[in-house]
Amino acid sequence: MLIIYTGQGKGKTSAATGQAIRALGQGLVVVFGQFLKRDGQAGEQKILGNLLGQNFWASGIGFFRQETERKKHQKKVLELLQWAEQKVDSGIDMLILDEAIYVLNMNLLQRQDIENLITHCREHDVHLVLTGRGAPEWLIEQADLVSEIREVKHPYRTGIKAQKGIEF
Repeated sequence: MLIIYTGQGKGKTSAATGQAIRALGQGLVVVFGQFLKRDGQAGEQKILGNLLGQNFWASGIGFFRQETERKKHQKKVLELLQWAEQKVDSGIDMLILDEAIYVLNMNLLQRQDIENLITHCREHDVHLVLTGRGAPEWLIEQADLVSEIREVKHPYRTGIKAQKGIEF
């Protein structure tokens, strides 16, 4: 299955983490990669690292904010994509790529990269989970399951800063 968690609301990574835990609970072999995010940046990374070992990798250098950093970010994105493709070949059951849609929309990955990955996963009977804001229509059409997470209210809008254990 191709599963997409998208939308402007908070909780896409949390949904993907929950999907990983559900799959692990059923004995599936899960691989979880995070684009852009540095290791040790978010609370789920410690737990996923403990649960998945070498099947978890936060490969990023932080969020992409300046065009002058494009090459550094693109290098890290392509490293994670290559790692993920190798994991698919190793006999896993589920591949989760957090922020994949974000890097697609920033042109750090191309549509063809994602389409090739979808095909590769389907050929190996691997469930693929992708997260990120702004899933394009072509990707939604290919997906088996799409959940859109919508922001109704967020404390940031009232000046409350990000909270440890909530946003990261």
